[in-house]
Amino acid sequence: MTKTEYDYIVVGAGSAGAVLANRLSESGEYKVLCLEAGTEGSGYFWSRVPIGMAKLINRPAVNWCFSSEPDEGSGGRRIPIPRGKMLGGSSSINGMVFVRGQPQDYDHWAQLGNRGWSYSDVLPIFKKMESYDGGSNETRGRDGILRVTDESPDICPLHDRMIAAAEKIGIPYTKDYNGASQEGIGITQVTINKGRRQSTAYCHLDPARNRTNLTIVSGAMAETLILKDKTCHGVKYSVNGVKHEAIAKREVIVSTGSINSPKLLELSGIGDPEILNKFSIDVKHELPGVGRNLRDHYSPRMRFTITEKGATFNDNARGWRLAAEAIKYAATGKGFFAMCAAPIRMYFKTREGLASPDAAIAMTPFLYDSVDGQLQISKQRGVTLNINVLRSESLGDIHIQSADPMVPPAIHFNFMSAPYDREGTVAAMRKARELFSTSPLSDVVGEEIGPGPECQSDEDIVNWIKNNAETTYHPVGTCKMGSDNFAVVDEELKVHGIEGLRVADASIMPTLTSGNTNAPSIMIGEKCAEMILKTAAILKEAA
Repeated sequence: MTKTEYDYIVVGAGSAGAVLANRLSESGEYKVLCLEAGTEGSGYFWSRVPIGMAKLINRPAVNWCFSSEPDEGSGGRRIPIPRGKMLGGSSSINGMVFVRGQPQDYDHWAQLGNRGWSYSDVLPIFKKMESYDGGSNETRGRDGILRVTDESPDICPLHDRMIAAAEKIGIPYTKDYNGASQEGIGITQVTINKGRRQSTAYCHLDPARNRTNLTIVSGAMAETLILKDKTCHGVKYSVNGVKHEAIAKREVIVSTGSINSPKLLELSGIGDPEILNKFSIDVKHELPGVGRNLRDHYSPRMRFTITEKGATFNDNARGWRLAAEAIKYAATGKGFFAMCAAPIRMYFKTREGLASPDAAIAMTPFLYDSVDGQLQISKQRGVTLNINVLRSESLGDIHIQSADPMVPPAIHFNFMSAPYDREGTVAAMRKARELFSTSPLSDVVGEEIGPGPECQSDEDIVNWIKNNAETTYHPVGTCKMGSDNFAVVDEELKVHGIEGLRVADASIMPTLTSGNTNAPSIMIGEKCAEMILKTAAILKEAA
């Protein structure tokens, strides 16, 4: 067994972890180790090409390929849960959609007792991390590492029709849903620049790779934290079956995501004693909230056929036209191969009296089928809508199933268990029907094929959702931040009751943000790095 020593150890090189590895090693003053279970980097072809996400969604080499436990809310199905298993984590395989969420999301975190996490607190960090040409200088950043752009507005001929129809039903057009207000319909903002995915591996790790004070170890499976006397001293990990120990003189930061972070804490003896005892794991620190508070966006995919030829990629991304799109991408960095998961999205209120949007519709401009676990463009012309409530109230949990680090945890979502989720999702689907029956969009809509016109009552719609919906791949909350009995970390992301240990990734979110979770996860990495470096500066000055 090898044994090495560092100032900081970052476990996980995903959306938050890659940021931490970069920022903590930036000054050259601190020796940093970054451990990543995956092996591929930003040069991996299908990760570089935006539409390559379809090739990564079920690829075990770069994807953990988790699945949920069957339950009533999923119709007894196991639902796939893709998570990035490579440098950059899920930022290297996701749909590249950039959504901060609503100011109210972060103000709510602060109201729960998490000082320093209000919108006014996190806005400077969002601005610092991005480079975006649109919006207002008050709300948008211009010089950050992460390049954010607008999806090409002409990527789909249906966009103008969709925007016009939305305005007719009272939903305004917005140029910047990441600005002061999220409400409206607008072109998707993306982490794509000149046809290339802007993962945290590409933006944060690649520029830092040659630093002598930063060590990045890929293929490194974290097995347990080294704990003694309520202090974290390091990490035990393995590479190709060879055991290693890394000692942290200052801190260990766990950034392995909402699924693997609670797993690592439990394997290390931090968690609910009842669960740990079940697998003969010594209880090092009782913390019953570990693995609880799991939330995600549960999304039915509504499907409509389109009558206008050439209006969707079911025509333009098949046969010789697909080859033409490939040539277009190679020459210009534009077109189908440069497209994000859903190039247009709509944030709206499902009922009167709400202060802000509570639901979303995102349109993918083609129909697709799953064939042997791989996504394929359908021969039938149409569009797919991802629909969900923004702040789901259904709570699940994630817990280990074994003391073996190689065994994935059990994931229980309990989708649709909260009345709000059932009522809100039904209302959002009815809004989609209203939108697609409004001219000029309705002029080119053929029929609704999912769930179909026969599905009308609330009960029928809920049953269809339970039997057909998928996640939108936004698990959060399993190491939640707070001060209540089930909180795992405090407002500085320090694990309650353990010295020298923080968690920094989507697992610390007390509640879901209103939209895709990659941008908030990157922000969490940036904020955690700022807090750590501030503490280090204070200690240095005191010494």
